[in-house]
Amino acid sequence: MTEDDFVTAALRNPVNAALMDLLRATALPDAWIVAGCLIQTVWNARSGRPIFHGINDYDIFYFDPDTSWDAEDAVIQRVASLLQHLDAKVEVRNQARVHLWYPTKHGRPYPALARSTDGIDRFLTVNTQVGLRPTADGYQLYAPKGLDDIEAMIVRPNYTANFTAANYAAKTARWKALWPEITVIAPEE
Repeated sequence: MTEDDFVTAALRNPVNAALMDLLRATALPDAWIVAGCLIQTVWNARSGRPIFHGINDYDIFYFDPDTSWDAEDAVIQRVASLLQHLDAKVEVRNQARVHLWYPTKHGRPYPALARSTDGIDRFLTVNTQVGLRPTADGYQLYAPKGLDDIEAMIVRPNYTANFTAANYAAKTARWKALWPEITVIAPEE
């Protein structure tokens, strides 16, 4: 799978395409569409399923050094108002703030990040370590572990400080029920 193949498939989902337009229009700092909404769209395109099959939500990461809740909430509300015409759950998160709430919510450490791609690097699975954003002349794809697992429909653990086998098992069980052809690599004991 080439980067162009991935981008073309991911943007077949009209919600992903609308989010890309939104990122162009709003110029949120260091903003990316990330994770499941991208790879699941690609899986659906490759497997002939309806393009929206199994997609719970759409995630946008951005990075703003203003770590106040008020600043993030203003962005969340602005994006929601611009996307009210879409029938989709969109979650917008300032990656500069994650270390402030993650340990309380998940009981795991989470260091302060320096950019949005640092958050992508910490995803639970290797195949979800992907982000897409608009550029002046097209798109930029961030996929530090490549696209091979996405193409082969392989899910494997991404061992970071916030990894838990329980969360991995829950996520992969849901995915396996929706995409039975995926191969799930069990975490090391």
